[in-house]
Amino acid sequence: QVEVAEYGGGSVQSNGSLRLSCVVSGSTRPTYCMGWFRQVEGKERERVAQIDSDGSITYADSVKGRATISQNEEKNTLYLQMDSLEPRDTAVYYCAADYDRGGIDFTCTEWTYPYWGQGTQVTVSS
Repeated sequence: QVEVAEYGGGSVQSNGSLRLSCVVSGSTRPTYCMGWFRQVEGKERERVAQIDSDGSITYADSVKGRATISQNEEKNTLYLQMDSLEPRDTAVYYCAADYDRGGIDFTCTEWTYPYWGQGTQVTVSS
């Protein structure tokens, strides 16, 4: 049974930094793609950053230049370094993961990820 767990959330002041971690357990296979998402209550979930199967990285415009996503070699741990945090970054941050589907190429999106963590709260105060 695959489980996803996020770590590293908390409270920080504006211009501060946080490093979020996400550990995927329950499978020995490397993930196909992993991503960080965030959601503010009452608003739609937003993809913050993602690493795809070919190693390509995508960032939301709202975090470009302030966020760095990375992954370990085994592709079961994902990190998100967030710098120059702003109050608008306040949200619950979720990690998502997916695995290879029998060699078929597919695009990883918010709606295709089957495995999600419970989320970690990040609060940025001005």
